[in-house]
Amino acid sequence: MAREDAPYLTIAEELRRRIKAGTYPPGEYLPYRTELAAEFKASRTTIDRAVGVLEAEGLVWGVPRRGTVVRYGMTRPRRPRGNIVKRNTATDSLGYSFPAASGTEVWHHHITPVASEETLDDPRLARMLGVAEGSPVLRRHRVTGPVTEPPFEICDSWIHPDAVKVAPEAAKQDPGPGGWLARLEQAGHWPISWMEFHRGRLPTAAEAAELHIPLSVPVLEIVRVGRSGKTGKPVEVTVYVIPSDRVETVQVLERDESASGPWQDEAID
Repeated sequence: MAREDAPYLTIAEELRRRIKAGTYPPGEYLPYRTELAAEFKASRTTIDRAVGVLEAEGLVWGVPRRGTVVRYGMTRPRRPRGNIVKRNTATDSLGYSFPAASGTEVWHHHITPVASEETLDDPRLARMLGVAEGSPVLRRHRVTGPVTEPPFEICDSWIHPDAVKVAPEAAKQDPGPGGWLARLEQAGHWPISWMEFHRGRLPTAAEAAELHIPLSVPVLEIVRVGRSGKTGKPVEVTVYVIPSDRVETVQVLERDESASGPWQDEAID
C-alpha cells in the first residue's frame, strides 16, 4: 500500500513498472514533468523527487533540451578503439570504417546528416586544416552509432576548400561510411594519411542533447587530421565526440632503444 507521507515513492514505483514492462523502452523519453504531474495529480516537486529515485537507480537520466531518457542499462555497450582503418565491405561504397567500427557494419544515422558551408571560427581546427580563422569551409555533421544502441558519436568533418573544388561530390551522402574520403582520394589525394589527437572534456549542451547524455558525463574528443598523399597538406579535419562510458582507447606501446637493458641478449635459463 502506498505511503501517504511519501507519494513520490508510489509514483516512482509506477514509472519503474512501466520502464521494466517496456512501456517506456530504452532510448525513449519519459513524458514531460507537467504531464506526469497532471496524470498523478501531484506537484512538480513530487514528480521531480520520483524521477530522482529512478535516476539514482540508473534507470533514467536527464538530457539537456530533451528531457529524461530511459537508459540502456548501468553499463552501456562499450567499444575498444585502436588505430586500424579498414575498407568497409558492407556496402558498394569505397569508404572506410574507422577504429571503433568493424569493416562489415554500417552505422545508423540518429539525425539527418547535414553538409553545408559554414564559418570555421575555432582557431585550433582552422590551424589544423591550414585555413584562416573565420574562413567559409564545408562542414559535414553526423550523429551515428550501431542500430541497436544509443548514439555513439558526433562527427564533424571540415573539408579544405581546395579539396572541395576538385571533389565537390565530397558534400554528398554516400551509401557507406567514409565514402566522401574515397571521393577525395579519387580526385587526386590518394592515399590520405591520418593522425589523431585525443582529450577528455565535458560536453556542451548541444552535444549532450545529440548524444542523449547528461552534462555531467565526460566525453572523449578525438580530432583527426587527414593529409593528402599528393601534397602532404591537410584536406580534412574531423572531430569525434564520444561519451566516455561508450569507448576505451587501446594502444600498443613500443619500446624505445633507450629502454633496452644490458641483459637483453643474455640467455634466460
